[in-house]
Amino acid sequence: MSAATTSPAATPAAAKTGDPVLEIKNLSVDYGFDDNPTHVLRQASLTLNRGEVLGLAGESGCGKSTLAYGATRLLPPPGLITGGEVIYHDRDGSSTDILKLNDAELRASRWRDMSIVFQGAMNSLNPVYRIGKQISDGILAHSPGMSKAQAMERSAEMLEMVGISADRLRSYPHQLSGGMRQRVMIAMALSLDPQVLIMDEPTTALDVVMQRQIIEQIADLRERLGFSVIFITHDVSLLIEIADRIAIMYAGEIVEKASSQDMYRRPRHPYTDALLHSFPPLRGPRRELGGIPGSPPDLSNLPSGCPFRDRCAFAFDACSSITPELIHPGVGGDAPTRQVACLRHDTKAVVDAGFEPQPLPEQLVLR
Repeated sequence: MSAATTSPAATPAAAKTGDPVLEIKNLSVDYGFDDNPTHVLRQASLTLNRGEVLGLAGESGCGKSTLAYGATRLLPPPGLITGGEVIYHDRDGSSTDILKLNDAELRASRWRDMSIVFQGAMNSLNPVYRIGKQISDGILAHSPGMSKAQAMERSAEMLEMVGISADRLRSYPHQLSGGMRQRVMIAMALSLDPQVLIMDEPTTALDVVMQRQIIEQIADLRERLGFSVIFITHDVSLLIEIADRIAIMYAGEIVEKASSQDMYRRPRHPYTDALLHSFPPLRGPRRELGGIPGSPPDLSNLPSGCPFRDRCAFAFDACSSITPELIHPGVGGDAPTRQVACLRHDTKAVVDAGFEPQPLPEQLVLR
């Protein structure tokens, strides 16, 4: 790894598929530098394993992009990281806290260890430079011994890898379609062979046909190159197709984690269930769609207790007083790693606070 690392005295073992490659621990972010900042991300924790796709879903404004930009230290002002750790595990087994790197170490780590595909490819590409220059500049910045010709050759190789002819190196962004621009961003992000690729709603502005092509391209490249992906979107149906695991965010917190198939077949949080009923099924019988009533809460003035309670069909008295924590739901068939933040599943917290526990509704037990 190019940045400074912290390693144990013994030689660390080489990383294997399934080992953690990125651990986000209790990451908190505030917006505002005054005496009353807005807590937009509150102790969010995620683990991305080597070789997997981790989906991050939720409504607009729930904190998905803030989590990604906080973990990569790309938060624009007035965003401020107020706590937590972001541990990157290199191929050789050494580990680094991204939040503790100095500026030089951080520049060396970006794009080589972790890269990001930003939301809106046209806004991410410089309109006055050709595609080839934009890709090769990033390569040369991290490979000072490489010649411009070699960097351009690598750029051509990356374009062809994402299904674009190498002669497009001389094109400007406006000369490419939306799907091609998104592929250029993917090629740029993968040009230095990073281990972690963060994709912030990469298919939002694309039609469904192009969305499918981009998703298939990402899946194919992951198989060939072995990188890990954090895929951010508000479209849960898209994650079910591509992700190995999914984390659901609401009001700056993670409220459920599970494998993609478990999330689809057996949602345990009312918010997850509502999200899944907000899009048509890709297969099986037709069913009635239902929206989520109300709007997400104002993060500068969160209600007491569960932040979802005012929109929840299963809220009860305890929900207005107790803030739920991520626990194993304790329902038969759930994997030990599954977690949900809902008081319907946390009988102990409800009883300890002096409330009457409520039974699980059928929707949160079987699907």
